[in-house]
Amino acid sequence: MVENQKKPNPIDVHVGSRLRLRRNMAGLSQEKLGKQLGITFQQIQKYEKGTNRMGASRLQEIAEILKTPISYFFEDAPSTGLAQGEATGSGFSESGGADYVVDFLSSSEGLQLNKAFIKIEDAKVRRKVIDLVKALAKDED
Repeated sequence: MVENQKKPNPIDVHVGSRLRLRRNMAGLSQEKLGKQLGITFQQIQKYEKGTNRMGASRLQEIAEILKTPISYFFEDAPSTGLAQGEATGSGFSESGGADYVVDFLSSSEGLQLNKAFIKIEDAKVRRKVIDLVKALAKDED
């Protein structure tokens, strides 16, 4: 007998990962966000993994708490092809190639690095930081 577990929809996974990223950037724990929404932190976990789908009103409430536009959650979302009038049989064209970026920015180190990098006002200095990181990465190879 084959176990028929339903895989999360790629859009739900993407929106959930954007929720996790924005929540971390705002410095909110799953528990604190859940409390503000009147739900458990486990429900927030399910939203972030894409295993539970968020309704439109819940997504709007989350966007207001996190002080971000709803469109933020859909930026760089995988395309279904429906907007271009393509056939629906081919599935999603993107298979999560940018997941590593979301994972990095959701980590403590990634979040700290991103916050510090954004504060560097001089574009030349930012470029030098990028060059330094690239040089260090080559040394590791």
